[in-house]
Amino acid sequence: MKRPDPVSVGTIVWLGSEVMFFAGLFAIYFTLRSTSPGLWESQSSLLNVPFAFVNTVILVLSSVTAQMGVFAAERLQPYTVKGQGWKSWGMVPWFWASFVLGALFVSGQVWEYAQLVTEGLSITANSYGSAFYLTTGFHAMHVTGGLIAMLMTIGRAYAVKKFTHKEATTTIVVSYYWHFVDVVWIALFAVIYFLK
Repeated sequence: MKRPDPVSVGTIVWLGSEVMFFAGLFAIYFTLRSTSPGLWESQSSLLNVPFAFVNTVILVLSSVTAQMGVFAAERLQPYTVKGQGWKSWGMVPWFWASFVLGALFVSGQVWEYAQLVTEGLSITANSYGSAFYLTTGFHAMHVTGGLIAMLMTIGRAYAVKKFTHKEATTTIVVSYYWHFVDVVWIALFAVIYFLK
């Protein structure tokens, strides 16, 4: 009987603790929202929903490219080979695509923050601002951590002489984390931008 990979199991357990962390942030958001419905209505109108939707699509696409990188890693194919279709791409180019999309997402959040601050919504403006920036800001920090992990995974592929199951496992574990931050953002996006 094959034992589960300890790195994968450890990552899943750690992601469980991250779920609890974000559940706490959601609890803060809903508690503050229920105590100040008028404030929520007036301040949420400042949000640029179409822009946030486009930014969300960018992050979701980065999850797709990360998974394509996992498929390549499972084939033990770190680099692009001659061939046809998506199977000719290796893990490294797919992860570079995910990195670029993830960086665009974080840049989009920074741009959105700048727009909201110019409209008077800062983290210290009121409870809505505090809840908004805490939840989205912690998520942005997690995405940034994922971007660093992607760079390290790409660097590891370049550093080894032979791409083995060990490097493929690293790719898979990083993808777990990346899919996690995507799912968390979809929940945040639904709650912050759509739930009335």
